[in-house]
Amino acid sequence: MLEELYKEWNDKINVISRKDIDSLYEKHVLHSLAIAAICPFDDGARIVDIGTGGGFPGIPLAIFFPEVEFVLSDSIGKKIKVVQEVADAIGLKNVTAVHSRVEELKGRTFDYAVSRAVAPLNDLWRWVNNKIERGQKSDELPSGLICLKGGDLTQEINETGLKRIVQAWKVHDIFQEPFFEEKYVVYVPKL
Repeated sequence: MLEELYKEWNDKINVISRKDIDSLYEKHVLHSLAIAAICPFDDGARIVDIGTGGGFPGIPLAIFFPEVEFVLSDSIGKKIKVVQEVADAIGLKNVTAVHSRVEELKGRTFDYAVSRAVAPLNDLWRWVNNKIERGQKSDELPSGLICLKGGDLTQEINETGLKRIVQAWKVHDIFQEPFFEEKYVVYVPKL
């Protein structure tokens, strides 16, 4: 059902690369779920998805964690419309789609922030650091930023000034598909 919804919406509004739409489950859904493999969220956790685009990683994570609250934020209104329509069509009650840049969200705090291919790590951290509460809503990781990144991350991690606390896991160690060979889950704990 998810694939049909995204194909239908993608014909109206290009939210996923046309060359990737036929690989939706591998390149978007499974990739998003790498976060779940690293950090299974506790029921009641509050997650913000930074620059969710068409709903990734937020929608797959919300399906996987039905008792976790997800706020999917994006500055592009047509993408947020798709996110809301997809969430409504599949009956996701734990998703709130917000047409806003994450740094402009007022009066909201979260246990974790997630993202997928949105911006450099330094920018992501700057945008959400003050929106993440200290604590732990997972048996695996304390509160923080968890993002999906690709390629050589050495310079990007060094530029954060947080090199000593940033952790990275190879997605290929979780899912062996060739697509994931240069993909990582990167984590920055709340200080």
